[in-house]
Amino acid sequence: MQETIAGSLYDYPKYYDLVFGSDWLAEYEFLTACFAKHLKGKAKRLFEPACGTGRLMYRFARAGYEVAGNDLNAKAVAFCNARLKRYGYPASAVVGDMANFTVKKKYDAAFNTINSFRHLATEEQALGHLKCTAAALRKGGLYVLGLHLTPPRGKPEADEESWAAQRGQLCVLSKMWSTGVDRRERREGVGMCFDVYTPTRTFRLANHCDFRTYSNAQMQELITASRAFEIVETYDFAYEIDEPVVIDSKTEDVIYVLRRK
Repeated sequence: MQETIAGSLYDYPKYYDLVFGSDWLAEYEFLTACFAKHLKGKAKRLFEPACGTGRLMYRFARAGYEVAGNDLNAKAVAFCNARLKRYGYPASAVVGDMANFTVKKKYDAAFNTINSFRHLATEEQALGHLKCTAAALRKGGLYVLGLHLTPPRGKPEADEESWAAQRGQLCVLSKMWSTGVDRRERREGVGMCFDVYTPTRTFRLANHCDFRTYSNAQMQELITASRAFEIVETYDFAYEIDEPVVIDSKTEDVIYVLRRK
């Protein structure tokens, strides 16, 4: 019988990074193209709120950018900093709340593209996040924010996803599924698991969390309420820089390109 370990998947950065860091290239190329297309001036300094293991941070560092980030999970931050140091870069990730942080120097752009924003459980936290991210950016700076929208009615189309990733003799199968949507309370239950295969052990890491739900109208209202950003363009998770999308009631995967006022 397979061993199951319940707890936060973020406490296992080695496996988390393998799963979410394996398909990095399209996202990286989209972000660099986005900075080139929509940012006024050059992107030199980048910040990632909820950076986790820094799967993109160290790649941007290797490309010559100055990078920094924050995350609530100390184990993920330690993993991120250890890798940055291994490649010869400063350990620039800190343990911190993406809804309440300050920076010493302004950044040209920020990015948060894999739904981490929806971990913020209240309107106050979400608004705080937009305001402190805006405060971390120079005037005209960009914030590239990706998330799954919830359609106004019916079952979300993308209610289950799975991935597989392998490095050497380590293989991780990941699955994420919706356990139900409460639009009145603006909450979606999400189950996640990693099936981990090593030469000597096979086990499952299991986790459940709640995501805050957003329709496009609710996101538009939140961005307006922040008084800090304007929406420059919207894309989907195909990461096609020359193919922006128009959001309608059925759109679920959205990347908002926001410019600090």
